[in-house]
Amino acid sequence: MQNRLSGRPKMPQRPPKERIKDFEEVPLGLPEWAAVEEAKRCLQCKKPQCVQGCPVEIDIPGFLKLVAEGRFEDAIAKIKEKNSLPAICGRVCPQETQCEEKCVLGKKGQPIAIGYLERFVADYEREKGIRPPSAPSWNGHRVAVIGSGPAGLTCAGDLAKMGYQVTIFEALHAPGGVLVYGIPEFRLPKSIVAQEVDYVRSLGVEIELSCVVGKTLTIDDLREEGYEAFFIGTGAGLPYFLNIPGENLNGIYSANEFLTRTNLMKAYLFPEFDTPVKIGRRVAVIGGGNVAMDAARCALRLGAEEVCLVYRRTKKEMPARVEEVERAEEEGVNCIILTNPVRFIGNDNGWVTGIECIQMELGEPDESGRRRPVPIPGSEFVIPIDTVVVAIGQGPNPLLLETIKGLALNKKGYIAADPQTGATSLPGVFAGGDIVTGAATVISAMGAGKRAARSIDLYLKDPNKFPQWR
Repeated sequence: MQNRLSGRPKMPQRPPKERIKDFEEVPLGLPEWAAVEEAKRCLQCKKPQCVQGCPVEIDIPGFLKLVAEGRFEDAIAKIKEKNSLPAICGRVCPQETQCEEKCVLGKKGQPIAIGYLERFVADYEREKGIRPPSAPSWNGHRVAVIGSGPAGLTCAGDLAKMGYQVTIFEALHAPGGVLVYGIPEFRLPKSIVAQEVDYVRSLGVEIELSCVVGKTLTIDDLREEGYEAFFIGTGAGLPYFLNIPGENLNGIYSANEFLTRTNLMKAYLFPEFDTPVKIGRRVAVIGGGNVAMDAARCALRLGAEEVCLVYRRTKKEMPARVEEVERAEEEGVNCIILTNPVRFIGNDNGWVTGIECIQMELGEPDESGRRRPVPIPGSEFVIPIDTVVVAIGQGPNPLLLETIKGLALNKKGYIAADPQTGATSLPGVFAGGDIVTGAATVISAMGAGKRAARSIDLYLKDPNKFPQWR
């Protein structure tokens, strides 16, 4: 009997009791028949709104038509005209608030599962063998990209396709930025990141690892080496803290440190990898974003018996993807909402043992559009805890920024850059991603990298196109 879908397909995934025992990937991907059936639902709109919702401008109806026809290799080629990281995007992009939100089918029913289908064709290509791209001839110009996260990889890949000789300078020992240090294996396997980084390399991009621009060398050094334009995509890697009493107790991590130890430094494979991470019986994660969900789910897999997530608004206001909240709860994470820590409690040895919290209620909307949490006087209570992970956001790391004289920053310390071109206050220096906008999504950073690549091409062909630098 031929398989048929009765609507938008659900992503097959491993059962919670099985998946919390390891760090293997949770979603399993669509079967071929379901991918074809789902792609056939696309209306092939003459003015596709979905493309307007894609920061990297993929011809979505074009690739969906090819999937519907079973032409999977042509479909991935269509995606790669615009996006060098499809397997990554198919896994971690918030399609529900971007391309899928614009799908006209979503107005009266369910939008096309664009993200699932992007992942399907990327995985299909990976299983069959990735076709090497044709190498363009060098146009004589060199560009330096600082940071190998999603913005840097996208900018570098697009410039290489235009014929530029591009070198990425990465401070860590592995390329990928937040893709490797921040996102856990069960949501984005490192082998997938490595394979898509290799694809960018195959376009002709060189990557220098363990090179801290600002310390190892400066942008002025790079100019002397012949680089004519620069893209800064270093992300926002400086963790925020609550700034409440007791926050310096042992057993309290920033999410940045906790996830870096767990993911990039492979603490979950200790002692095979000699990076320890201390996990007690009871773990609390402070925050409500995807990073908080990742930290909570990592803590479960590292052996915690109880993991709670403390968030000051309700689940409706959580910035995390709905499916990531659902998966965390399926795995046993207890969301304690409308609650805010006021101090950490420790023992005589200096280790955290509890969090004093206060209950909250929602007031009027704040500048983010979400209703402002307001403390309820006299509602304080204590949560016994062994380990805490603070996941309330990150800011710009000043290491590079302090070494670039004349680089204008905004009042929050991020690089001041034109949102359309990425142009900064310095001639030939462009920037994009979290180092400009603050923490956002992988695909938003990729969009910024794409726009900057286009601007760098324009600048190197005719600097007069940027009158602010004359």
